[in-house]
Amino acid sequence: MAVQLNHTIVWCRDKRRSAKFLTEMLGLADAVPFGGFMVVEVDNGVSLDYRDREGPVAPQHYAFLIGEDDFDAVFARIRERDMDYWADPARSRLRQINRNDGGRGFYFEDPDGHFLEVLTRPYGSGG
Repeated sequence: MAVQLNHTIVWCRDKRRSAKFLTEMLGLADAVPFGGFMVVEVDNGVSLDYRDREGPVAPQHYAFLIGEDDFDAVFARIRERDMDYWADPARSRLRQINRNDGGRGFYFEDPDGHFLEVLTRPYGSGG
């Protein structure tokens, strides 16, 4: 059997708010409740399962490979909300996108400080 990522738990302060943010920003279907989670499914069958947590949330990084048209839509949503975004994970290139491997990408934060990334070409793919 091949090894595939099936799901990951995303700890947050408000699972409904956080799941809604992700689905809105990426243009995904609404999250679905399952047990104590709000489940966001992405197109390759992997889900991000949002769960409330008391106290501090340790920020994590989640990267999403998307198409060029989807990139334009996500970028437009970021700009409509006047959100900060960065071209790099060190956050040194504020309000810039990168052109790594001949694609486009940028990073932005969700309501709990998780560092989200969208990119149109996988790293190391050339271009």
